[in-house]
Amino acid sequence: MLQIALYIIIGIAALSVIAFFVQERFIFKPEKLKQDFIYKYDVPFDELFFDVEPGVRINGLHFTVDDPQGLILYFHGNSRSIKGWAKYAKDFYRYKYDVVLVDYRGFGKSTGKRNEKDMLSDMQFVYGSLANKYHENHMIVYGRSMGSGFAAKVASENKPRYLILDAPYFSFKKAVERFLPILPVRWVLRYHMRTDKWITKVNCHTYILHGTKDWLLPIRNAEKLQALAPRKITLIRIPGGGHNNLPSFPEYHNFLRDILAP
Repeated sequence: MLQIALYIIIGIAALSVIAFFVQERFIFKPEKLKQDFIYKYDVPFDELFFDVEPGVRINGLHFTVDDPQGLILYFHGNSRSIKGWAKYAKDFYRYKYDVVLVDYRGFGKSTGKRNEKDMLSDMQFVYGSLANKYHENHMIVYGRSMGSGFAAKVASENKPRYLILDAPYFSFKKAVERFLPILPVRWVLRYHMRTDKWITKVNCHTYILHGTKDWLLPIRNAEKLQALAPRKITLIRIPGGGHNNLPSFPEYHNFLRDILAP
């Protein structure tokens, strides 16, 4: 029995070392674009570049409307690039809001070596740059799935009008532990994304949208987040909604209409 236990410990240790070095391949699924790639859309837009520091350039798309009510800063999930995520901009600019989507380091045209601290700093840099052009009271921060952590952190350090989280996780560590219960995730994981910690420091009202049949990030993540500040957080449950299909439900669009329509 002692020998078996030793083998198990050695196996877990080996898996932990492997997981430490290869985790980014499983966490991030970026679509990389050539620097000369040309975005094409049939609505007005501008391409943005945020020069954070030497060697780090964050690429974004800015969809514009005449006389906008404000700006929605959209942080997307862990896959693709803004080239594909841009299709969701129409859900917001139809209500006369400008929309900015940005790619994280290593996604699309964005450059720079990834780590949690610097990626969070990048998104704050983006928000600060946009806040020079839009009054914060007219800015809404929106985070989808992995982007919910970035959105919560940015909102906790600034004063946007609203924070909207779409299918968020309670904390990235807790989400990973659900799939890798045998590993010491606390020590192995290099990305912790403490949405649970940051959301308590958000001063504006927060709306959470979550599907009741989300298998990847079950709705209990949203329920636990709401319980941290129930007076400042409204949870909108989308009956039957999964992780990647909330925009296909009328309840999702009814919510956007209710808070965005002039």
